[in-house]
Amino acid sequence: MKSLSHRAHRENRLSLCGLCVLCGIWFAFGLSFAKADDVLHLYNWNNYISDETVARFEAQCACHVVQDYYSDNEEMLAKLAAGATGYDLIVPTGNAMESLIRQNALRPLDKSLLPHLKNIDPAYLNTAFDPGNRYSVPYAYTLTLIGYNLEKIRELDLPTDTWAVIFEPRFLEKLNGHVTVLDSQRELIAAALKYLGYSANDTAEAHWKQARDLIIRAKPYWAAFNASSYIKELTVGNIWLVHGYSNDIFQADLDAQKAGRSFRILSSIPREGAVLSLDSMVLHKSGPRPDLAHRFIDFMLDGRNGAELTNLIGSGNPNRDALQYIKPEVAQNPAVFPDRAQQARLEMLRDLDRHQRRVLSRIWTEIKLR
Repeated sequence: MKSLSHRAHRENRLSLCGLCVLCGIWFAFGLSFAKADDVLHLYNWNNYISDETVARFEAQCACHVVQDYYSDNEEMLAKLAAGATGYDLIVPTGNAMESLIRQNALRPLDKSLLPHLKNIDPAYLNTAFDPGNRYSVPYAYTLTLIGYNLEKIRELDLPTDTWAVIFEPRFLEKLNGHVTVLDSQRELIAAALKYLGYSANDTAEAHWKQARDLIIRAKPYWAAFNASSYIKELTVGNIWLVHGYSNDIFQADLDAQKAGRSFRILSSIPREGAVLSLDSMVLHKSGPRPDLAHRFIDFMLDGRNGAELTNLIGSGNPNRDALQYIKPEVAQNPAVFPDRAQQARLEMLRDLDRHQRRVLSRIWTEIKLR
């Protein structure tokens, strides 16, 4: 830039003031192009990263993060299948990641750009979804369980350690209109299957139909199928019981406390078992900035940043280095860090083949139309 200014001064005899204006315009255009180019497009779950974490990454990389959100894996897969492109980074659950890998939709990782990968607990690596972690880096995990308004559930003398409270009319009669379940075919069918004594990954059509009938029987007592706004509904006291994600229930309790509510929002892992969802960061092939995506992944692998995800949002954490920074009251929460006995009752959902997806979609349509 110095040589360009000198040549311009010599050849055109511009005034010093003119040069300043010219350089100022050139610099402004340079900044605008840099700002336009240095954008990370992140497709993530609702409420799955704090604003503080995003702002700190933007400051560190001198870039901007643009986020789109989904509340269900099927929603995310459907949007991509419909032609959505340009996402640098996505955070799918294992079974959805399995589907994306099979579709050849992901970009392999360059692990030389991820020096903090060593922080991940080996128990969460080399999964059946992505052997060798060619495509994925664990981000966080959640449990799908029961969330409830402690005051109301005590008042109604209802159990909180069984899926029966979600599915059985003898309990739901006391909660009529104050219950929501996730608007997710895989998650809701899984909860029904677990209550019926089957695996969450059971694919027998006869068992799916039993789960359908159980759901249809309970449906009249539910307020809604809800995968996003139930956090607010719990917080304000409109909803007393939910089938939801552990980090959402954690957030609802924090919001209720901040708002000075007279009740707490707690969670419970049903004795019949539940779903554990390991969400991982993956690079979509259509993303224009794999360099920024790698920087974001390694940023989140730093123990302090990973701990913020747990402390602020209540997500389970596969990052060993993060454990030292997690607040004691969060580290002792079984919905965030279940003990071994509870872990033994948890399952991760596997992907379905094309035929199974069609059958489940038909059953889900029957549930929604009844």
